[in-house]
Amino acid sequence: MVHYKTITEWFQAWQLLKPEHPLISVIKVDVSRMMRRGDTLTSFCDFFCIAIKRVSGVEDLKLKYGQQPYDFNEGIMSFVSPGQVTSLSVEKDVEIRQSGWYLIVHPDFLWNTPLANTIKRYEFWDYAVNESLFLAEKEEEIIISIIQNIHRETHANIDKFSKQIIISQLESLLNYAERFYNRQFITREKANHQVLNRLEKVLNDYLNSGQPATKGLPTVNDIAAMLHITPKYLSSLLRMHTGQNTQRYIHEKLIERAKERISTSELSMSEIAYELGFEHLQSFSRLFKAKTHLSPLEFRASFKN
Repeated sequence: MVHYKTITEWFQAWQLLKPEHPLISVIKVDVSRMMRRGDTLTSFCDFFCIAIKRVSGVEDLKLKYGQQPYDFNEGIMSFVSPGQVTSLSVEKDVEIRQSGWYLIVHPDFLWNTPLANTIKRYEFWDYAVNESLFLAEKEEEIIISIIQNIHRETHANIDKFSKQIIISQLESLLNYAERFYNRQFITREKANHQVLNRLEKVLNDYLNSGQPATKGLPTVNDIAAMLHITPKYLSSLLRMHTGQNTQRYIHEKLIERAKERISTSELSMSEIAYELGFEHLQSFSRLFKAKTHLSPLEFRASFKN
């Protein structure tokens, strides 16, 4: 595990010249690295890293976020936040070539600016690398133009306006990225609906398995892990297509199943609550009433009437 505490350390590892600024740097990348079969490079940084890159020689390159591998060719723009672990490994000798841009920002650069408090509101910092942003040609031109503006500022003579201008450009880049991600949720309709179909199946399989009675209610993290995507990406996708976050979606499915069990079985409410993974009947009754405006017993009575 390699831990890069400073941008300078990161530059040294990639055999780059010393950065112009210790807390923010823009690098135009066109580098090759020979990796041998079985090589693994696992690292995390204490800074934000935004990458726009294309990679060749990746047929045998695997990258993991946590334990989930992905095809390096899938992403073009990715966001890595401080402490996020990435791991590179290869299955045979291969020369990896990367070209593109890196924008690296240490949290200390944001100190005493509004962005220090708002940067983490952009949910893509918590997406896995395999949930990268696919940029259309015009979108890529916009992003690269902003990065080049930041690059010019970091290489110009520093004055009292420099930091304010860079922060403004960085906010603009993040806002454009958020817009383009929303576009991606819409335009990648087939892939997104495949995720939603898998979500439906995963939830149904879990509820049918009997596991809720022993393992409890399905959590957002559990469901996201089963789908091999991050919780934030799943919630963003669901909000775009259903207007619900993941927790609410899970609750809706639980209530659908509860209605079915209440109306088609003679089980007591305690038995149904236990079957669905609720530890306490009161929690089940409270959620059921919040969603249906009826208590479970009132629902059963109205159904029979």
